[in-house]
Amino acid sequence: MKFRDGMWMVAEGKRPEYAEEVYSIAEHPAGNSLSLLCPTKRILQRSDSLNLPTLTIDIRAPFDGVISVETTHWLGALNPGPHYDLYPAGKPEKCNPGISKTDTSTTLRSGSISATVKTGNHDFDIRFHATDGSKELTSLLNRSVGFAYSPAPSNQLVTGDMSKFQHYIFTQTTLSVGESVHGLGERFGAFNKVGQAVTLWNADGGTSSDQAYKNIPFWISSRGYGIFIDTPDKVELEVGSERCCRVQTSVEAQRLKWYIIYGPTPKEVLQKYSILTGKPGKVPSWSFGLWLSTSFTTNYDEKTVNSFLEGMKARDIPVEVFHFDCFWLRAFHWCDFVFDSEMFPDPKAQIARLKASGLVKKVCVWINPYLGQASPVFKFAASKGYLLKRKNGDIFQWDLWQTGMGIIDFTNPEACEWYVSCLEGLFDKGVDAIKTDFGERIPSIDVEWFDSSLDPRKMHNYYAFLYNKVVYEAIQDRFGENEAVLFARTATAGTQRFPLQWGGDCESTPEAMAESVRGGLSLGLGGFAFWSVDIGGFEGYPPPWIYKRWVAFGLLCSHSRLHGSNSFRVPWTVDDDDTSEQGCSKTLAKWTSLKARLMPYIFAQAQIAVEQGIPLSLRAMCLEFPEDPTSWFLDRQFMFGDSLLVAPIFEESGDVEFYLPKGRWTSFFTNKTRVGPGWFKEHHQFDTLPLYVRENTILVLGKWHEMRTVYDYAQGVEVCLYQTKPGAKTTVVDSEGEEVGVLEIGEEGHLIDQDFLTGAWHVTRNGRSTIKSKATEN
Repeated sequence: MKFRDGMWMVAEGKRPEYAEEVYSIAEHPAGNSLSLLCPTKRILQRSDSLNLPTLTIDIRAPFDGVISVETTHWLGALNPGPHYDLYPAGKPEKCNPGISKTDTSTTLRSGSISATVKTGNHDFDIRFHATDGSKELTSLLNRSVGFAYSPAPSNQLVTGDMSKFQHYIFTQTTLSVGESVHGLGERFGAFNKVGQAVTLWNADGGTSSDQAYKNIPFWISSRGYGIFIDTPDKVELEVGSERCCRVQTSVEAQRLKWYIIYGPTPKEVLQKYSILTGKPGKVPSWSFGLWLSTSFTTNYDEKTVNSFLEGMKARDIPVEVFHFDCFWLRAFHWCDFVFDSEMFPDPKAQIARLKASGLVKKVCVWINPYLGQASPVFKFAASKGYLLKRKNGDIFQWDLWQTGMGIIDFTNPEACEWYVSCLEGLFDKGVDAIKTDFGERIPSIDVEWFDSSLDPRKMHNYYAFLYNKVVYEAIQDRFGENEAVLFARTATAGTQRFPLQWGGDCESTPEAMAESVRGGLSLGLGGFAFWSVDIGGFEGYPPPWIYKRWVAFGLLCSHSRLHGSNSFRVPWTVDDDDTSEQGCSKTLAKWTSLKARLMPYIFAQAQIAVEQGIPLSLRAMCLEFPEDPTSWFLDRQFMFGDSLLVAPIFEESGDVEFYLPKGRWTSFFTNKTRVGPGWFKEHHQFDTLPLYVRENTILVLGKWHEMRTVYDYAQGVEVCLYQTKPGAKTTVVDSEGEEVGVLEIGEEGHLIDQDFLTGAWHVTRNGRSTIKSKATEN
């Protein structure tokens, strides 16, 4: 939303008003907040205080390293919900607030961050900076805070009828020279958002548009701070795109609140952000294995499912989770939780046979929060008030996706209870995990929720939180707190608490694979630890080379799923069952096996990611190397945990160019080392890619023959030392995520504290064993 036409003119049909000075400051007695009265013109004489608007800016110190800023035009305006569920684990007690003054300024301190307000010469100048004076972060300067009408009113009298006007609040934080901005959800465009106009409004737009399934009102700056916009409402940002030197945030409302979070490192920013909106939930070790789907519109039954899994077993490709996509339900009946009796006459027995065969451990099914009117369940749900209504009392319906589709109203506690009972029916049949698809197409016009106090526009994005929360907690109640797994498509702030998320509908092209990488990187910077993608691409028929390159990328995401639209993703259907070493089947088998071997590292890193509120994979390079300016612009590679660098390949030829930050890096596949910083070019076949291990890493690998993801991560392992120095450490956890020991390099350069390792484990130096050999017991 632009309010100006260039620097000098107002945008057509808009009338912005700006806070022109800080007229007065009220201090809270506790010393933890300031309230600024800011008129929209400078007050040079007493009569200037009449017939003009003011803005109130409340600056507060909620906890150490964080300051909130709330701008309000009319204080009497209601502020209906929903509101984000902040501090889900409790508000931290640690805070060191205080107020200090000089002749020309007032400063509010909140631990490591401070806000200084100039108070002389009719200024409007608010600076956010490190309390110790080491760094200025950003600021609110002249004409940077205000409100706007659209259309422009002819005089103040006509605003007596606000139904004829839209009213916006906006702020413009300064962008420094060279500063970059990242995050704002799962965005598939350029990684650095400077120069972009971004609308935070959940939409089913695929991965090739500026729309996003997961809009997160949080962004992180290369200057060591982040900003969380505290509203699920539709937010529009001009990131250096209205004024090149500012980030403008606007919302159609009477108030706008955001938090500025000081790191100074980006990891610390995310850790503090997770205090506000919640840490990611833990996921079980089995979920890191390969998931295989039936695909979307394909025709399948029990015979089809068994043939897939038997084919995978015959090709040494273990499947941990089998996923039944949409057509486990009857056509026109989505989503009434009733299996298609013609294709699946006894689903409970079928699932039991599937698990008893040993072909798969867990089963997942697809659901969405909608209900087609063809199902008898529709009438039942409508009669009980479980579906969203129009203002006149009609059920809200449209023929979008499902004919006469209704929408489950999760603001109705009884609707939630009923929905959970439907999920329990699936669990009784043997279902272990749920793919929570959709949740983006939530209307905001002519609707009234069961909780009529809620703002329909705010509910559009917030619905994703309620929907996934209900399903996630139902799985927790059945299987245990750390055993719940979703495959969710839509999200908003806080939804990281209900893992995991996947990247939505992508095409089967190298460009779409690159879009997906950018989406995963951006979402990770919103505190989402776990993320996946449709391996091979969702739309279309991937050529074998795309499929194989995507397999390598997909098995190095935190979670890995084969899924398509109208074609299967089992490897032999992609390349006519090429049995060569570089065929689809052998390629998938190698990468699946590699992920299984990496599980001691992956699962230990997963616990750290949850605790710190940071992504496991895809982890943006800037999180690990914030002092390297190049790391803030790398959107074709990522870190998997803190020690593995991954550069997917987007060329059929196998040519790839990637960047290594400062230090010595060792190729996982060859043990050859490279020294960064610098750009490097390599050529790879389909069973390798640039996978580099950071120096001073102790990398614990499972046995050569490990194929599944759940095993004893301390037994028979290979402990690989990569240019380690005294003090280097790594934690080993069990398959439940509990710590079993810490490996450390002692002063003599040898491994100490290793008594907890069992079986025929061994140590390799300067890399790993690249030839299978019998391990020797220590």
